[in-house]
Amino acid sequence: MLQVSNVTVQFGSRKLFEEVNLKFTNGNCYGVIGANGAGKSTFLKVLSGELEPNKGEVFLGKNERMSVLMQNQNAYDNETVIRTVMLGHKRLVDIMDEKDALYAKEDFSDADSEKAGELEAEFEELNGWEAESEAEKLLQALGISEDEYYTLMADMDAKKKVKILLAQALFGNPDVLLLDEPTNNLDLQTIRWLEDYLMDFENTIIVVSHNRYFLNKVCTHICDVDYGKINVFVGNYDFWYQSSQLIARQLKDQNKKAEQRAKELQEFIARFSANASKSRQATSRKKELEKLTLNDIKPSSRKYPFIEFKFDRPVGNDILLVEGLTKHGYFENLNFIVNKEEKIGVVSSNSKAITMLFDILAGKEKADSGYFKWGITVTPTYLPENNDEFFDGCDLNLVEWLDRFSYDHYEEFVRGWLGRMLFSGQEALKKAKVLSGGEKVRCMLSKMMLEGGNFLILDEPTNHLDLESITALNNGLTSFKGNLIMTSHDRELMNTVCNRIIEIEGAKTFDKLVNYDEYLSLKI
Repeated sequence: MLQVSNVTVQFGSRKLFEEVNLKFTNGNCYGVIGANGAGKSTFLKVLSGELEPNKGEVFLGKNERMSVLMQNQNAYDNETVIRTVMLGHKRLVDIMDEKDALYAKEDFSDADSEKAGELEAEFEELNGWEAESEAEKLLQALGISEDEYYTLMADMDAKKKVKILLAQALFGNPDVLLLDEPTNNLDLQTIRWLEDYLMDFENTIIVVSHNRYFLNKVCTHICDVDYGKINVFVGNYDFWYQSSQLIARQLKDQNKKAEQRAKELQEFIARFSANASKSRQATSRKKELEKLTLNDIKPSSRKYPFIEFKFDRPVGNDILLVEGLTKHGYFENLNFIVNKEEKIGVVSSNSKAITMLFDILAGKEKADSGYFKWGITVTPTYLPENNDEFFDGCDLNLVEWLDRFSYDHYEEFVRGWLGRMLFSGQEALKKAKVLSGGEKVRCMLSKMMLEGGNFLILDEPTNHLDLESITALNNGLTSFKGNLIMTSHDRELMNTVCNRIIEIEGAKTFDKLVNYDEYLSLKI
């Protein structure tokens, strides 16, 4: 068990959170959410002991071990892959090293023999004889081949390093597992394996992630960093978000009686209780949900951007024809027709192939052969994955920047569009060249909304966005009445928005009217 008592963290005059009192128990997975800068990663550092709180304490159960997903990929460059994984349980590796040093002594004494016996006993207690086998099983499950086990980490590919460090965190069945953005840079197959692993994990998990599908899949509780506090709610991310939005709407309507509001919430909770179908803790979680009352959940203080794509001219029967399109090294003989009401998700093991296709459709690149043709009623608008050309070296403020793409050059009109994306007041006067990655994407979304396209092309639109912006984007794309073609590592976005999946693998193409989950089931 992990317990937080009266913890306060403050940097200068700014308090991230104060007087936090929480208890994390076995069999549960706690997802930590909050706006950018709210202190999610800082909270994990406090739990791990990397950062001392200004006030309060963190207590880990006696003889319990905590494991943390390392972020520094180069920290173990002088170690072999297998040893790096086993260093996830440092005490075990220390015992192994100490034993080896003792047995290597030429003048092995009685005292050495006694010490070796103590180490052997502790080694066996820590399941040391199975340690190497367990490390190998984790590496195998994560796609690291046997001939790489004794390779130095310095010689490993960066994407494989991420998997090895994940294996390190999971190694030795820790009592408490801390994971900060564990799905970053992982392929879909590895993420699915991790989801299954964590769902069956019997101890305590605390995770920070912007991957909503992952949070919904593995979390039994949500820790919301808000109001300078950290409050724990039973349920996954979707339950927290929808219930928070529901109560926010109810609080705006002061004419509703409390009884009516409570009834609506209880019906909502009952619906989620019926769907609490995780492989573990399902029954107790359902009981917890059933016990919730109106006062258990607060509306979030966080602000969500308003994303709505509208267009004046509806598309006709001819939308997009792609015939024999080829770009050597990316794809060959690509053929498809876009029909009304289709929202297409494009997948490929080569993300550069998708970007190349989108660049060709947007007129930024030329195909080697074949052609494509837009319908005369279609107005495409493009959100590229790399938007540096719009911002690098740009000395304009955001009002001036967005004005270049506006059909109305009245300042208040442009400010209104920026305000939708949370750039209000002085924020709208920031220089375009100093924006963060997430701010740049929000500006690009403002540009797209102003352009009023009836066909959206979106290349990894959730990159750099926080959970609030991703959720708003998801809602905006779901309600969009035109066509779109997109790719995203956000499984929730792909699954809820797209009704057709095209997979591109060189000269081979998969193309079916299915959602993303259905596509995955067909590929198994």
